[in-house]
Amino acid sequence: MGHMVAKDIYGPLGEKIDSLAVRTPQTEAFYAMLRQLYTPEEAELIVAMPFGLSTAGRISRLTGRDESELKPILNRLCDKGLVVDLELGGKYRYMPAPFVIGFFEFTMMRMDLADEKIGEYARAFVDYLDEGAFYAANFDDGQQVTVARSLPYLDHLGDHVEIYDYEKVDQIIEETNSFSVSNCSCRHKKLHATGDVCTAPLETCTSFGKGAEFLVRHGMAREISRSEMKDIAQRSKELQLVFSVDNVKNKPGFLCHCCGCCCGILEGVNKHGYPNAIVSSTLVPKVELEVCNGCQKCARACHVSAITLVPEAKGTGRKRKFLPVIDEELCIGCGVCSLTCKPEGIRMEKREQQVIHPESTFERVILQCLERGTLQNQIFDDPGSVSHKAMRGIVGGFLRLPPVKKALMTDTLRSRFLAGMAAAAGKKGGVSLDEV
Repeated sequence: MGHMVAKDIYGPLGEKIDSLAVRTPQTEAFYAMLRQLYTPEEAELIVAMPFGLSTAGRISRLTGRDESELKPILNRLCDKGLVVDLELGGKYRYMPAPFVIGFFEFTMMRMDLADEKIGEYARAFVDYLDEGAFYAANFDDGQQVTVARSLPYLDHLGDHVEIYDYEKVDQIIEETNSFSVSNCSCRHKKLHATGDVCTAPLETCTSFGKGAEFLVRHGMAREISRSEMKDIAQRSKELQLVFSVDNVKNKPGFLCHCCGCCCGILEGVNKHGYPNAIVSSTLVPKVELEVCNGCQKCARACHVSAITLVPEAKGTGRKRKFLPVIDEELCIGCGVCSLTCKPEGIRMEKREQQVIHPESTFERVILQCLERGTLQNQIFDDPGSVSHKAMRGIVGGFLRLPPVKKALMTDTLRSRFLAGMAAAAGKKGGVSLDEV
């Protein structure tokens, strides 16, 4: 594979990463980041790999590399966080890591790199994210599906509010058997890029199931018990951090403990103005005016500045000077404000607007790709096939038509569409999609 020179291969690599579930606009900062993370040889292999999860045998056939030669290279790429390997259907399957959740987090989770190298990576990530092009590419069209959703605190619920099991952190922990914790990639990035130390603990990024196993296997996290997982969650609650979890109903892969000052997802809301950078929970806070004493703690605690304080009307006879007003479009439904309200004047109620929480990782990825115009790459995933390339162009053009995309995202057609995709993927890969 040495026929491509270093200065050329990063162009195809950038196009490949931009063609995954999360879009990555190709700017000078983006390519500077890629050159730091990938050697030319690594870049060339990833360009030749299928877009989705594939066995080493299939990758061998498509790239022309002997499987015995290929596996050590793939394992090294997994150690670096540039490729993901998951055990599915009794075999390890590999895929290029997207930017998020992917090589950004995996790089900054690591605990065994020299500070100097981590600093270089951190500054490269900051340079790229600060441009804002990444957020615009993924959220500027009003996308409804993204990688993370807010997980609400449930201490102060309104009357007769029913809560889904997938929105209960204790339930999620009890239904999972494997756990890991690692450095928060966002706090770690900020620390090494700017020297700023967050008040929240660094070791807070927790993962579940196969995601946890991947991170532990490749030295990016340490394994923890269910008991320690519960302790970390309780600590985050006491610190009034935002719980953000993998945006799926079944078998989420991670639970983040986020702060508005560091979190890259919340930065999409706070700095770049995209409330859809994180999917809201099904709840929204409501202020009980008869109970509220105007202490202003809720506004100070909100990690996305969704609470505005307005002057109390004169002549009410109340001592409070301000009333909190909640912007429900901006609010992510985390419930942190309700935790801070000592009079218990904020209750979490059901949100009227619909939010999309996919059933599984497979469904999330499919819907993400549909919204971002890359679904054809998951269907026709062989980058070296002329026929696949032709079909990607035809199908991609069709799926990018606004009426088609809008129709497939409606309640009426979405489940039917996803069922068809799942059936096709199962036949193609021979993997139980409940595992993905």
